[in-house]
Formats: sequence, structure tokens, C-alpha cells
Amino acid sequence: MRWWSGAWMIAGMVALAACGTSAGGGSTGPASASGSASARPSSTAPTGVPASPSGPGPGTSATASSTPADRCAAGHTEISVAPGDAVEQRLCVRPGTVVSLVLRPRADDKQWKTVNTSAPALVVTSGWRLDADGTAHAALRCAGTRGGEAVVTALAKAPDVAGAARAAFTLHVSVVPYPTQG
Repeated sequence: MRWWSGAWMIAGMVALAACGTSAGGGSTGPASASGSASARPSSTAPTGVPASPSGPGPGTSATASSTPADRCAAGHTEISVAPGDAVEQRLCVRPGTVVSLVLRPRADDKQWKTVNTSAPALVVTSGWRLDADGTAHAALRCAGTRGGEAVVTALAKAPDVAGAARAAFTLHVSVVPYPTQG
């Protein structure tokens, strides 16, 4: 059975390598963004993404036609959530983007427990760390070739209360592929 573990490791490495490719294709989703973004050193130009803590306004629609897709973050971006921030945010990224989610310590007695994603084939949680001060860090890797939308939820729970952790923060991640030449 040891050779199976080697086969699974190779399959996992191939899947992670595929996350770094940047081929086009797929469907588009909302193209609004929040947080701050910086391009990878290998990129030719930095990607600035405006902050929008609560997503689009009440009378606007978050579609690809209302916001240009060129405003999507590419390479690496960081989202920091502090007490008092909106509990729901939207983020538009390009395929292959790595999102660093920083969850600051909560003001109530709850602690961050984990991060879940609704579409692991599109956005996968590749790292989770909880610091001693209560700050949580999660690394979210976006698919390299697919487009679509995933909902990432951060769960929190009071340590001395029985029961399951509940969603305390929601991030709507839209992966918008690069336009294809054709």
C-alpha cells in the first residue's frame, strides 16, 4: 500500500502545478473587488484593486458588464478583516491568484476556527494558522484555468460553548479568466 501514497503525492503535486497555469476559458462572475492587491514580482505591472468593504451598492448589480474585468486582482492579494468590518465582502481575481486572508482577533468571546469553501475545485484553502493573539491566517489558491464563483466562509466559535462553529465572515470570490485570443 505504500506505493499508493506515492501516487497520491504525485497527483497532488500535479494538481497544485495546474493551479499556477493561466489559460483562459470558463464562465464569468461578479467583478467587484475588495482588499488591497499587489502583483507578483514576475508580473509586468502592479495590479491595484480598490477597497470596497461591503461590495456593490444597493442599487447596483455586480456583473462583469458593470465593472471591467481588468480591475480583478492577479498574482497575490491580501484581504484583512478586523472587528467592525463588513461580514460579507466580494473579491474579483484572475486564475492562479493566491489570496492571503487575515482575520484579526474578534472583539467578542469567539475565536476563529476554520475556513471553508463552497467550490474546492475553484478556490482551495491551502493553509490555516491561528496565532496566539487570536489572529487567523488562511491562504486561498484559485484555479489556474477555470472561471466561476466560490463562497469562502470563516467560522468562529466561543471556546467554552458546546456546538458547531458558525459563519462569522463570508468572502465571495469571483475567478474571471483572461480573455482568449481567437
